[in-house]
Amino acid sequence: MKKVYIFCIVFLAGLTLHAQEFTKQLSEARTAYAGGKLDDSRFAMQQMLHDLDMLMGKEVIKLLPAKLQEQQANTAKDNVNGAAGFLGVVIHRDYGAQDKNINLEIISNSPLLTSINALLSLPFIGNSGDNKVVKIAGYKALLQKITGENEKPTYELQLPMNSSLLSLKAPGYTQDHIVQMANSLPIAQIAKMLQ
Repeated sequence: MKKVYIFCIVFLAGLTLHAQEFTKQLSEARTAYAGGKLDDSRFAMQQMLHDLDMLMGKEVIKLLPAKLQEQQANTAKDNVNGAAGFLGVVIHRDYGAQDKNINLEIISNSPLLTSINALLSLPFIGNSGDNKVVKIAGYKALLQKITGENEKPTYELQLPMNSSLLSLKAPGYTQDHIVQMANSLPIAQIAKMLQ
């Protein structure tokens, strides 16, 4: 019981620190705006939004499954990074060992969304050659076959969700396996959280 109390205190202290930082940045933005320093106000607001993106990314990574295709998540390698420039956050998790590695990334405000959505909207292009359009949890996704010299084909699935892009790459797996993996992810919950 004592451990539960300690955990609650530490958790609440962390939330309080984030709330204090958020309040501080909001106050800085208001003060700069009132003083006519629009650039400083914008910077404080960007910092505040960056912090929110990071918190959201950490919540999304908690939604990801512990296993994909019998491969355990390498949670020690989990990573949530605030991306530079116009990107929001990059959420990364991989599963399995080197020979059967599954790589999952979710990028909010991805610059690739426009090109992926263009391919998905034109079925004669999206379903040609090494590309295939598939449905995952009600969303259209692009499944690409990537071949190299003397290598088995690798499949990559790219799934746009509002302003975020989920990318799933798994060398050594078939396209059916990739679709099964993507369908086992909580896509609706992730999309709702990243809106």
